[in-house]
Amino acid sequence: MSTDVQTSRDDERSRYEGRVDGEVVTVLAYVRHGDVLDLTHTATEPEFRNQGLASAVTAAALDDVRSRGEKVRPSCPFAVAFLDEHPEYGDLVA
Repeated sequence: MSTDVQTSRDDERSRYEGRVDGEVVTVLAYVRHGDVLDLTHTATEPEFRNQGLASAVTAAALDDVRSRGEKVRPSCPFAVAFLDEHPEYGDLVA
């Protein structure tokens, strides 16, 4: 099994998804408020935890948010911690 993660944004389900070998193993859920995404929950399937996948999906999500000219409001503890540890994304916080 590979731990290379592919990320995508699913606006219909209001989440970013991380897939390994085609299977969704990590999600970062959000609630849209205009051009601000409230990052509400991060979850990784138990067998894929502690491999950096949630961090990879969160970074990809923030890169996507930046490319779209949007902002984030982190309410999920994981997203809050990630942003604290990665000040390069600080400009995205609403």
